[in-house]
Amino acid sequence: MYVGFEGAPGHQAGPLNGGARGGYGNHPTYGGFDQMTARVGGLWDSLLGEGRHWWITATSDSHVHWTRGGSDFWPGEYSKTYVAARQDYGDIMDALRNGRIFVTTGDLVTALDVTASSQGRSATVSETLVVTSRGRNDVEVEIRFRPLDGKNGNGDHPEVRRVDLIVGQVTGVSSNLDADTNPTTKVVARFGPNDWRRQGQDRVIRYTLRDVGHDSYLRVRGTSTDEMEPQADGKESPWEDLWFYSNPVFIRVR
Repeated sequence: MYVGFEGAPGHQAGPLNGGARGGYGNHPTYGGFDQMTARVGGLWDSLLGEGRHWWITATSDSHVHWTRGGSDFWPGEYSKTYVAARQDYGDIMDALRNGRIFVTTGDLVTALDVTASSQGRSATVSETLVVTSRGRNDVEVEIRFRPLDGKNGNGDHPEVRRVDLIVGQVTGVSSNLDADTNPTTKVVARFGPNDWRRQGQDRVIRYTLRDVGHDSYLRVRGTSTDEMEPQADGKESPWEDLWFYSNPVFIRVR
């Protein structure tokens, strides 16, 4: 059974030795992430739009470190997959299978929680919020992230410049088995430093999705850059192009 794919490849240090980021030869990465993850309304969103609980991870695949002529960072030096689980092998595997995951590069964030609430119910990443179609179906979204307290593997103190809330509809399995787009998916809100508030070590964003009338999902990404959408990667340093992604929260309207 398949439950997801590697949203960000290894070999992220390629540009530090004049190579391609991710080691991709036929198509570039976008902000270090595969095009199947990075393009809003692309393949990942098409799978989510079919109602598939499809999760992304990031890999620290490491063969030869870039300082030794390779294209790799050390495991965990640059890419990280965070799993919400106890220090227990069984619980970690359960969390991986069920998508209690967020991913980040360059230690842009060290914690990320996304919660959707409506009509006295709530759901977080990988879960489903059920709302009734009677009355208003407003959904309150809380995004909570924690910046790095200290320096990352490059000696930088990265800063989150923007957070995006992405929403798409769940419309069911497509009759076209080659479909790899979800045209309903869009960035519904963008948030900068003036839009979040500090709560202890965390930064908190709140936003209301008004009158949600269709089965949907929401997911969150953030960046250290000013790019509205992640651009195709060239030879720029991967440390200057950092992104994080949550996995989705689903909304079911009945």
